[in-house]
Amino acid sequence: MSKKFRILTAVLSILLLVSLAGCTGNGEEAPEGQSAEPKGQVELGYVEWDSEIASTHVVQAILEDKLGYETKITPVDAGVMFQGVAEGSFDGMVAAWLPGTHKSYMEEVGDKVEDLGPNLKGAKIGLVVPEYVTINSIEELNGVKDKFEGRIVGIEPGAGIMQATEQAITDYALEMELQDSSSAAMAASLEKAVSNEDWIVVTGWTPHWKFAKWDLKYLDDPKGIYGGEEEIHTLVRQGLKDDMPEVYNLLDKFNWEPADMEAVMVKIQGGMEPADAAREWIEENPDKVSAWLE
Repeated sequence: MSKKFRILTAVLSILLLVSLAGCTGNGEEAPEGQSAEPKGQVELGYVEWDSEIASTHVVQAILEDKLGYETKITPVDAGVMFQGVAEGSFDGMVAAWLPGTHKSYMEEVGDKVEDLGPNLKGAKIGLVVPEYVTINSIEELNGVKDKFEGRIVGIEPGAGIMQATEQAITDYALEMELQDSSSAAMAASLEKAVSNEDWIVVTGWTPHWKFAKWDLKYLDDPKGIYGGEEEIHTLVRQGLKDDMPEVYNLLDKFNWEPADMEAVMVKIQGGMEPADAAREWIEENPDKVSAWLE
């Protein structure tokens, strides 16, 4: 091999190494805004409500695609979610319904977590019936309990709205049973009842895609058991700001409208995987996402 050829080969090898330096390990260029190597792992907890599935997957997608953090999200009961942030096993969550729904949990851990304030305003909880049901108040339930088969269809036991409903049964002296279920099972029961125009009462909340799909209404709550307007807050573990300032900044600035959340929920309800629905919403709303990353 001639000396000139060896020199040329060496130069080409160096150029090849330089070009690969800007690629990921598999030879593909890293997406804009995403690091080739994860910066670390972030762990978020959430309750499997349709609303929190939407918000948590949006935050996860931004952390992974825009900031380059490996992000683990774990569905748990509400009490475990709050305790997890307080104990540091979760870095944070975007699913605290305050001041009413999760009041008892916040009272237990409020001094052990950092409340970054609301990420969504205008939320609400209560008992929900189809519009064709002819009563309008919780106080009227006993008089037509047989039409509801003597039951209120709930969600996961331990959820704040379930605790409030148990209190409503006591305070209104309701002769009805609260049926434990899940968010998905509650929606399935509601869909079946509406298709047959049967009477049904469920534990409901806003934002939720069911209000876009069916004509529904909240029953009046003259005793105020379910409280007034709610906010969904972001909570993080103590020390996150120092440990992961980029993650803290995103969680602190994350803030959207009920219509934004409902847009993601409708995509998921229509059959999209939550992660795909979240990423599609992110692509459709670059200005909002950019503001969260400033």
